[in-house]
Amino acid sequence: MCAAENSLGWRIGELTESVPVTLLEVKQDVREAAVVVSVGGEIDSGTVDTLISHLDAALQAASEHPARLLVLEMSDVTYFGSAGLNAVLGGYEKGRSDGVAVRLVASNAEVMIPIEVTRLDNVLRPFRTVSEALDATDERR
Repeated sequence: MCAAENSLGWRIGELTESVPVTLLEVKQDVREAAVVVSVGGEIDSGTVDTLISHLDAALQAASEHPARLLVLEMSDVTYFGSAGLNAVLGGYEKGRSDGVAVRLVASNAEVMIPIEVTRLDNVLRPFRTVSEALDATDERR
């Protein structure tokens, strides 16, 4: 294929190597005190299924964990749309019905603003750090 150059020096019509882009990264860590899931990136309608599958697996692991505690750490989330909010709320409710405490960790505006605008901060009650979430008791709830 013949490529032409435009006025900015870009080669038009030239094929370049495709690099996969990860929009959402989810890591699960089973600790002595709890199952901790760390989420980073964008949570929207295009990535929410990945989050839901990880939340389901983490809730299962937490239900078998002696502490029956799942900490969802979202400090590295860069976009939190309504699909993500619904997934987190669904995970919280599923945990509650299964006897698993779900504690959200977030202080970043990308996560906190949607939670506060929908007044779900009274339900989810986010913690600022994983340590605070691990040290808390359910009396705070």
